[in-house]
Amino acid sequence: MVLDYSLYLVTDSTPAVLGKKKIEDVVQASVYGGATIVQYREKHGETADMIKTAEGLRAICHESNTPLIINDRVDVALAVKAQGVHLGQTDMSTFPKTSLYQVEMLKYAQEITVARQLLGPEAIIGATVSSIDEAVTAIEAGADYLGIGTVYATATKDDTKVILGPTGVRDILDAISVLENKKVPTIAIGGINAQNIQRVMFKSQAGSKRLDGVAVVSAIVAADDAKAAAQELRELVNKSPGFFKEQANQTKEVNELLGRVNAVIREVGLQKPLCHNMTNLVVQNFAANVALAIGSSPIMANNGDEASELAALGGSLVVNMGSVTPEAIMNYERAAQAYNSCDRPVLFDPVGAGATKLRRGAVRRMLANCYFEVLKGNENEIRVLLGDVSTQQKGVDSSASTSSDLDKATLARDLAAREHCVVVLTGETDYLSDGKRTYTVKNGHEYLGRITGTGCTLGTTIAACLAAHREDKLLATLSAMLMFEVASERAAIRLDVKGPGTFVPAFIDELYEVAQLARKSDGGWSSWLASAKVEEITLRKADEMKRIPENAGK
Repeated sequence: MVLDYSLYLVTDSTPAVLGKKKIEDVVQASVYGGATIVQYREKHGETADMIKTAEGLRAICHESNTPLIINDRVDVALAVKAQGVHLGQTDMSTFPKTSLYQVEMLKYAQEITVARQLLGPEAIIGATVSSIDEAVTAIEAGADYLGIGTVYATATKDDTKVILGPTGVRDILDAISVLENKKVPTIAIGGINAQNIQRVMFKSQAGSKRLDGVAVVSAIVAADDAKAAAQELRELVNKSPGFFKEQANQTKEVNELLGRVNAVIREVGLQKPLCHNMTNLVVQNFAANVALAIGSSPIMANNGDEASELAALGGSLVVNMGSVTPEAIMNYERAAQAYNSCDRPVLFDPVGAGATKLRRGAVRRMLANCYFEVLKGNENEIRVLLGDVSTQQKGVDSSASTSSDLDKATLARDLAAREHCVVVLTGETDYLSDGKRTYTVKNGHEYLGRITGTGCTLGTTIAACLAAHREDKLLATLSAMLMFEVASERAAIRLDVKGPGTFVPAFIDELYEVAQLARKSDGGWSSWLASAKVEEITLRKADEMKRIPENAGK
C-alpha cells in the first residue's frame, strides 16, 4: 500500500492547544480538509480513556480511508486495530557517542522490532529521529517512515533539546539517500505552519532526496477552522514555492552572456526598481548614491515591519549582516521572509560570518529561515555558509588564502548547488556560480578595497539587476559585477584621481557613465564591455557518494 505522507496530523489534547474543541471534531474537519494521515498522541491519559478516544478516531478515519497511527502505545494500536504506531525516543543529545548512547540506540531498534512482531508485517511503523545515527538505526530496524525533528522549537513539546532547522533535516536526508534498498518516506515535524512549510520543504531538499511531507500539530489543532487550515497546508506542501523558480537551459557561453549584459542594465534604467538596503549607517549614503547612479530607486530601512509593504512594490532586498543584535537578526529575518512571500529577490551578505560564535549562529538562522537568490561573501564567509566551523575571521576581511582557483570555484559551486541560488565569492579574483555554471571575473581595482562600503554597494548593484531581470539570475549578477568593477577601473585611471579619497566621486561618475553606455546600446554590444575579463571554469561533478557514519545502525 502506497501512503500519502504529505500532510500528517498529530493530535494534541492539552487545553492550551485544543482549547474547548473536541479532538474528534478537529480530526474529522482536518481529514475533510486534506490531512492524509492522523496520529493520535496522548502522553498522560489512562489506557481505557485512550482506547475509547482512539476507537472514535478510528471510525472517523475509516470513513475517509485515512490511516490512523497511535503514538508510542502498541497496546492501544492493537486494541483499536489502528494501521500502525509511531515510536518516539528519549532525547540522546546529552550523552552522544558514549556507551549509554549505544545502549539507548539498541533499545530503540529493539522497540521497532518488537512493534513489528506484535503488529504484523502490514502495520505502519514510524520512528522519530534527530540525527543521522538515529535515522540509520531506525531504517535498519525496519521503520516504514521517519519523522525528522524537531525542526523549530515548539510549545507542544517541552522535552526537546535538539533543534535541527531545515539544514539539519537536509543533512539527515543527504546521509540516508545512499542507503541501498532502504528508501523510506520521511516527514519533518516541529513548529511547522503555513508561514514556513514551503521553506522547510525546499530548504531541506538534498539532491534528489526530499521530504515526503510534514507533520503539524498546532497549525491545525489550535486553528479556529481545522478544515480550512488543513486545506491551506495541503495546498502549500504540494505547491512549488513562489520564491524559487527553476531556471533551465540557460546559456553557458561567455560571449553569449556578455552579449546580454547591456540589456539587463538597460532594464534597470527603464524599470527603476526599488532597492531596499538593510545596512549600517556608515554605508547608507554611499549605497544610495550607487543605486541612483545605476538607475535604481534606493531606500534604507532596517525595520523588518516595513518590509511587507516595500516588497509589494516589486523591488529587491539587500541584507548586509553588519549588526547581530537579537533585534537586528529578527528584522533581517522578517524582511527576507516578506520578500520571499512576494516572490522578490533577496541578497544576503554575511559580513564577518566567521568572526564570532554569535555571527555563525545568525548565519545558520538566516539560511534556515529564508531563501536568498544571491549569497555574496569573501572566501572565509562562504566557508562559514557551507558549515565550516573551523573558519575564524578577525573582522570583516578575508584572511590570506592558501586555496587554489579550483578550490575557490568549487566552494562557490557547492554552496550554490546546495542552496539553489547564485553565489559570489569575492576577492582579487571573483568566483560566480549558480551550481551548474561557474565563472571567474577578474575585473576591479585595488581602490575598492581601500574604502568603506564597496562590498555592500556591490550587493546593492546586484540586487537592482536581479529586480529588473528575473529570467536568469546568474546573468543579472554578472551584469552588475561587470558594471561595478569596470567602472572602478575606469575611475582609477582618471587624471583627477589621486587615491582612495578622490576615487569615490570618480567611481560614482563612471558607474553612471557605464550605465548610460549600456542603455544607449539598445541592449547590444558596447565598447565598455571590451574590458570584461570573464572565464568559464569546468569543474568535475560533485561527489554524489555520501559517507555513512562508521558503525551507524549497528
